Amino acid sequence: MEQLPSTFAQTVARVKTFVLPEIDREAATKQLYYHTRAHISGVQHRANIIFQAIAPYWQASPADKATSDYLARMQLLLELCAVAHDMVQIFIPQTQPHTSRRREAGVSETLTVQKLLDYIQRLNQQLQEHGVDDSARFTDADLSLIQEAIAATICTYDPSEQAIYQPALYDSDRPLSTVAIILALADIGSLGMEGIAAYNREGSLLFLEENPDVIPILLNLEIGALASENFNLYENIRQRLLKRACFQVNFAKSRLHRYVREISALPGDATLILTRDVFQYLKPSTIQKIESTTPTDADTPLEKLVDFFKLNEYIANG
Repeated sequence: MEQLPSTFAQTVARVKTFVLPEIDREAATKQLYYHTRAHISGVQHRANIIFQAIAPYWQASPADKATSDYLARMQLLLELCAVAHDMVQIFIPQTQPHTSRRREAGVSETLTVQKLLDYIQRLNQQLQEHGVDDSARFTDADLSLIQEAIAATICTYDPSEQAIYQPALYDSDRPLSTVAIILALADIGSLGMEGIAAYNREGSLLFLEENPDVIPILLNLEIGALASENFNLYENIRQRLLKRACFQVNFAKSRLHRYVREISALPGDATLILTRDVFQYLKPSTIQKIESTTPTDADTPLEKLVDFFKLNEYIANG
């Protein structure tokens, strides 16, 4: 029999060994290009950077009474949420060919939480039955924090900005925990923390994930041949890629516009450190460069869009 965890860190590690194969299975069965272990690793990395920047101010805050043990537990919970937050991916059934597949807001996250908490509760029960110390088990407060943090990553579309955002960060009636804020910021923080190349790469992978019908077409047909053999399909794909290109620009503008509000609830002077050292690319010059380099002209040819998004490269590596 596998040895049971005896510390909370070991218990969290055990849960992660359940989550990661689930993510791999989702990626393989649902042809995911973005929601893979690579995305999970990116969110983990960004969340840890934000946590390390905030921790000294968090610990110094008299309101939080944040002891080193408390912060260590919060870091473990943040790490688990970063690993697990995209464990389940549910797409709305498609009724038309050659259209982008979509997710209904909140459905994947809700099912992720259910699956994760079911496993944790079974593990907790097992630990209790074997007399493992209470300190190694998840508390009700831990489970509430996990649920809150994963729900904070739910995005919705703002038609005025033509971009997505995380509405939980704006609900003044239900203030979020610091862990939830960190996870939300890390989940869609690649532009501000890693720059344009990482941001564009994510856009490319999301396009492939949401438009898997395009993959065999690009693999099996030259774009020039597609234009002559099936112009309607050529134009269909071109319009979808053009829409993604416009979204890339609008989303970047939205991230810059929303950033100050989204970090305002974090402790003390941490916001100054985040702006200067962590979200260092989130500035007007970055947005201007994205605007000037992203092909958004209405008559942009498909060849140029495919090259910009490096689709053939990502398909080959997928």
